This record gives sequence, structure tokens and C-alpha cells, in this order.
Amino acid sequence: MATTATSPSISFFSSSIFGSSSRQNPNFLSTFKPNSFLKPLKPLSVRSDLVAIPILSFTGEKVGETQLNLKSAPLDTARAVVHRGIITDLQNRRRGTASTLTRGEVRGGGKKPYPQKKTGRARRGSQRTPLRPGGGVVFGPKPRDWSIKINRKEKRLAISTAMSSAAVNTIVVEDFSDKFDKPKTKEFISAMKRWGIDPKEKSMFLMTEVSDNVRLSSRNIGTLKMLTPRTLNLFDILNSDKLVLTQETVDYLNRMYAVEAIGEEADDEEEYEDGDEGLEAADENSDVTE
Repeated sequence: MATTATSPSISFFSSSIFGSSSRQNPNFLSTFKPNSFLKPLKPLSVRSDLVAIPILSFTGEKVGETQLNLKSAPLDTARAVVHRGIITDLQNRRRGTASTLTRGEVRGGGKKPYPQKKTGRARRGSQRTPLRPGGGVVFGPKPRDWSIKINRKEKRLAISTAMSSAAVNTIVVEDFSDKFDKPKTKEFISAMKRWGIDPKEKSMFLMTEVSDNVRLSSRNIGTLKMLTPRTLNLFDILNSDKLVLTQETVDYLNRMYAVEAIGEEADDEEEYEDGDEGLEAADENSDVTE
């Protein structure tokens, strides 16, 4: 008579963790910590890039140098930070108004085209089927919200990192708002050539204030973007071959995108939190007195 060998039963507690090792070390479970295998999160660190940029006069002569000191993301995360910032900007520009009609929304098609049988043709219940021209659209786009969120500090870090990486293609010019008595595109192109900028290349001008004559003189140049600190965005920074700044703009960038700006924001948040705690304590005291 043949005997059948019974396979040993395997259970969760037969694992080496709960088996021999736990018997050899009875204090194993008491010393085991659930979060011991999790790596501690590292705070987002930034670095400072100090770059010397020449200052050019309206005639194209070098009159001095200035320093651009902006915070930048670490080298191993800079690409990801900038990529997330540009994807957020481009996706938030989408209006999300594309819309198509399904077969139930297309006008017409309520009557059966021909009888179900005795015609020799394929059965059809509506003329607005997606298989015919003029019918509905299957799985077509519908209005939706494409916007995504990004942290304020992360967005500022992406802009400052992009500005730091573009410092090699950046020049600083003296304020030329009073150099244009009237709108003249030809004179503006001549000034760009004196500054070493090819009008056929993509260039971005960042100025704190843009006069009407400067704006009208530059608006017909298709490769030029005239921006202010309010309209500064990551896409135009990355899409430009040359960046032109003024001394006032450099001071603004050093003040708003410096490493010290992170500490100031943290202090503002702590003060805000302390104010909230004070309000909550005042509310509690008022409740007790009532």
C-alpha cells in the first residue's frame, strides 16, 4: 500500500523573523521599531551662485560689472525642479474648453433609418452613430480643469535656478527709457546689435518699468519678449537665447531670489502661526469667561 508524503504546512509565523532568530534573541520584538527601515527625509537644500555680469552703456561700451547672486537647487535635483515648474506653467495655461458631442447629444437621429429585417443591410437604429459622418464622437474631449498646483517656494526656486543657469547668456544695460523720444523699431534694433544681440535670436528683456516708447519700439520684433517682474515666467526664461537686464532688475532679483529670502519667508510663516495660536488662546479665554 502506497504511502503519501504529507508536505509540511507553511504559515506566516514560520518565517525566520518569528522562528529561530526570535528564539535565539527573545528581546527581538521588543527592540524592533516599525519605522527603523525608513530613511529620514532630508530638507530641501539650496545653493548660492554668484555670477559677475558686464554692464553695457547704450552705445555698447562696457562701463562696469555687477553681481547676480541667486539661490539655485542642488545639481542632482535642479533639472527636476525646473521641469516641474515648466510643466505646471504650461499646463495651467490650458483653457480646457475643447468639447465634442456624443451620439446622444448630436441633433437628429431619432428615427430608425430602415426596418430591422428584410433589407439585406446591416441593422441600424440611428443615423447619428459614430460610424457615419455627422454622428457622435466616441471618447472625445470634454471641458475639464487642467490646472495643477505647485508650492510657492518650489516655483520661486525653479525661476531662480533657471536665471542662474542662463547667467552666461545675460547682459546688463544701463537704463535706456529716456533714449527713445518716439517709437522707432529701427533704432531699437540698432541698439540690440550694439549690445551684441542678433535680432533673429530669441531675446528677453526684463525691466522694472517699461516706457511707452520702448514698448512700442520693441513690439514689432517677433523674437523679443519685453517683461516686467510681474510678468516674469519660467517659459520665457528657458525659451530665450539672450537675457537683457537693467541694474534695477538685478537689484530686484538679488533681493527676491537670494538665499536669505527663504529664511525671511520662514520667519513670516512662523509669525503667522504664532498669531494664529494667540487668536486661538484668546478665543479659549473668551469661552471660559462666558
